[in-house]
Formats: sequence, C-alpha cells, structure tokens
Amino acid sequence: MAMKNCFQVSSVSTTRAGVCPPFSPVEKLQLPACKGLNPSNLSLSSPSSSFPRSLRSRTQESRIVCKAREAVDAVQVATDASWDTVIGSDTPVLVEFWAPWCGPCKMIAPVVEELAKEYAGKIACYKVNTDDCPDIATKYGIRSIPTVLFFKKGEKKESVIGAVPKTTLSNSIDKYIEA
Repeated sequence: MAMKNCFQVSSVSTTRAGVCPPFSPVEKLQLPACKGLNPSNLSLSSPSSSFPRSLRSRTQESRIVCKAREAVDAVQVATDASWDTVIGSDTPVLVEFWAPWCGPCKMIAPVVEELAKEYAGKIACYKVNTDDCPDIATKYGIRSIPTVLFFKKGEKKESVIGAVPKTTLSNSIDKYIEA
C-alpha cells in the first residue's frame, strides 16, 4: 500500500447555501512521524486565500476531511512483487486467495471487506489472485479457493478454506490482534 495515497486531506466549508467545493491553494500539514509516511506528500487547503471575499464572509464553519481511513481499511491487492512487504508487516495480516471465476470467492469478498473496515489499524487485509500469482499460491499449498491465510510477523499462523461465515474469520483475527 502506498502511504502517500493514504492521506488526502481537503477542507470543506459550509455556508448558508450549502457546502462549498474544496479550496485550491495548498499549505503544508504537519503530522506526527509514521513509518512509511512521506510528509512531503501531505497538503492542506486554506480557506483564507481561496474564497472570494463575498463567500468568505458567509463561511460559518470550516473543517478538515481526512480520507486516510478509506485507504487503510480497504483490502489491498498483493502481487509477487509486493509479497515480502505484505507478510513482513508489523501488524497481523489476513490474505484472501481468490480468482475472478470462483463463485465462493465472490461470496466471501464482501465479508473480507467488512472485516478490513472493522479491524482497520489492527490488521492488514490483502487479496491474491491465484491466476495472476500462482507462485505465491503454490508456496503456501493453496489447492482450494477461497482460502484465507493469517500471518503474524511473517509467519503463517492459520488457514481457513472455503466461503465461511464472518464469525469464523472474526474469531481467527481475534487470536492474532493485540488487545
């Protein structure tokens, strides 16, 4: 996951007429240091110089909308090129092995997406297309899909085969996250 895309910050102002579009001038936003985060890619729009004087006087409220959660809680695609980074994560990792032609894979995909949102920041969720990355599937003995593998500190901890209920995956995740 490219961290530079995780923090898209824009300002939104509300007026009596409704919501105004994001501002255009750019100012730097200072955030705490974060592993893999490049602060030079972050920016914040400012209301003071971007609105015409007539709109500035009607602006009642200005707030920052951060889209970081949207990027973090999404299921990312893992490939042969990114695989070592995926399993080398400091947080526990859930990896779904799937293929586009697999019916049960289509059934479990929304469940994995829900879990990614519910456990955002606690686990990282990825999916591997077995048609595109057969070497990864072979390395871990994937013979049936969907298969969900759990990794912690680069080590495979558990596998769940088939389109299982959400509670089955939640119970497995709970074993590997730190309370």
